[in-house]
Amino acid sequence: MTARILVAEDEAALAALLEYNLSHEGFSVQLCADGDAALLALEEALPDLVILDWMLPGVSGIEICRRIRARPRTRDLPVIMVTARGEEQDRVRGLNTGADDYMTKPLSMSELAARVKAVLRRAGPALAGDVARFGDITLDRVVRRVRRGDREVHLGPTEFRLLDCLLQRPGRVFSREQLLDKVWGIDVYVEVRTVDVHVGRLRKALNRRGERDPIRTVRSAGYALDDTYAA
Repeated sequence: MTARILVAEDEAALAALLEYNLSHEGFSVQLCADGDAALLALEEALPDLVILDWMLPGVSGIEICRRIRARPRTRDLPVIMVTARGEEQDRVRGLNTGADDYMTKPLSMSELAARVKAVLRRAGPALAGDVARFGDITLDRVVRRVRRGDREVHLGPTEFRLLDCLLQRPGRVFSREQLLDKVWGIDVYVEVRTVDVHVGRLRKALNRRGERDPIRTVRSAGYALDDTYAA
C-alpha cells in the first residue's frame, strides 16, 4: 500500500521539489501552503506521515504539531519537522512538542527520503497489539511479562508501563514531561526527575553484562529506544 504524506511548506519551489522526490520514491503526496490548509487536510483524511515547515503562514508548524499530539485521533501520527532553525534549543523545542524527527534546511532529498522511510517503519507496528517486540525484547501486555532473549525480565508496574510506552514508538524521543503524562497520568503530580529514577531501574533490569543498552538518553530532550539497536 502506498504511504500518504502531507507536506506543509509555503516555499513553492521547495514544495515542488519535495513532491517530485517523494513521489519518485513511491509515496502519495499532498501539498499545503499554509497552516490552516494543513489543519483542514488533517480533518478531512489522515495521512500516514506529516512533513511540517516550522514557519508556516497562519498556524505555525510547531502549533500544528502540538495540536496533532493533543488530539486522540492524531496523537500517534508520525511528524517530521523541517525548518531553517538549526540551533540546539530549537531542535529540543521541536522534539518536545512531539516531532518524531527534525531536519534543518537546506535539505538533502536523499536524506529526507531515508528519514521518512525510517519513521514510517518505526510507526508501522500496531500500537494496540497484545505483544510488542524490539530486537530481542518481547513485552506481552496480556500476561504482563517481559523477556530479553531467553531470560525473563522482572519489572515493577511503573517500569513495565514505561517500557511499553517506549516500545510503541521505537526511535521517537519522548521528553520527561511526555513520559510523565503517558506513564503516570496527567492528573498525578510527580517530580520530573522521577522519570530518570525509573529509567535507571528499567535499564538495570533489562541489561546484563555484555548486553547493549537499548535505551538512549538524548541530551536536553529525553529518552528513546535506539532504533540502531534492533538492526
